[in-house]
Amino acid sequence: MGALALRPWKNWSQLLEEFPDAERLGRICVGVVDVRARPSVNAESVGKLYEDAIIIWLREVVGEAPMGRQSRRWVETPEGYVYAPSVQPVGNQPNVPVTEMPQTSLGKGMWVEVSVPQTQIFLERDTASSAWLQYALDYGLIPRLYYSQVIWVDDIRTSSQGQVLYRVNERYGPGDLFWAAAEAFRPLTAEEIAPISPEVENKKVVVDVTPTRQILSLYEGNSEVYACQISSGAKWNAEGAIVEEWGTPIGANHRIWRKMVSTHMTGGQTGTGYDLPGVAWTTLFTGEGVAVHSTFWHNDFGTPRSHGCINCAPDDAKYVFRWTLPVIPYDPGDMTIAMPGGTRIDVQEA
Repeated sequence: MGALALRPWKNWSQLLEEFPDAERLGRICVGVVDVRARPSVNAESVGKLYEDAIIIWLREVVGEAPMGRQSRRWVETPEGYVYAPSVQPVGNQPNVPVTEMPQTSLGKGMWVEVSVPQTQIFLERDTASSAWLQYALDYGLIPRLYYSQVIWVDDIRTSSQGQVLYRVNERYGPGDLFWAAAEAFRPLTAEEIAPISPEVENKKVVVDVTPTRQILSLYEGNSEVYACQISSGAKWNAEGAIVEEWGTPIGANHRIWRKMVSTHMTGGQTGTGYDLPGVAWTTLFTGEGVAVHSTFWHNDFGTPRSHGCINCAPDDAKYVFRWTLPVIPYDPGDMTIAMPGGTRIDVQEA
């Protein structure tokens, strides 16, 4: 059934899912979580939620951190409490589809952001090049894109059931083409990518990757103008073994050398690797590909957990992208510059 669900033009009328009617929602972004009677792992479990379940997010509260975890944040739902790092904050804002793709320097297409909690995708072909899509094919899972992912679309069609569809064609992906409900995507504008304070010359990014701090700060001269929590590289694997190459490289005078509105990220080894499409607001600052970027697969900011990159909440990653140099225009949404590079990034650890 999983393979059948991936075939193009199959029951398009059910593409756009229905979600709870609430101002704030959350998506379970791990395999399974317990819903607790109180914000504590020691509290009674009143139910279980599985990956991609959508919950009503009433508020965030401070509770007890599970053993070995740093965050004390919990999400209160109508049914109980869920550990916040396992819940992606999402919204639900469907959009009116465009009637024609804009013309760009790279042909027809536009940048779009997923503006609903999640949306199913359908492969144009019967085989997948991406590991994440092949995994879904092999195990009968529903492949989806998630809230805040940014992706390139380059075609529009209307199904026989009247569903307007966009074709997703990742610029830097392995070549998969797929279709999804157009209402799930918000077209990005050139104005929202416009630079912040471009006239300021003395800019610097300071990242404190100390495990108990995890803070990224933006400085104009000696004044801190922006700060956010991050998740830097974790120097240990699931078995607790030290993996030095997973740590974010410490040092002053890293320089931004490439920025991309969106990219496809892969890395690691089979079983412990990752394959992530639509990673938004990517700001690269080492030759090994370490970057500041948006994160949709966890909500554990304040805890080291990446393979070296600096994970940020979507709005924070976007602000860093717009504030730092070089300035990236909407078209083409990607720029590589020669040394001495763009804005300086200092990575520190106490």
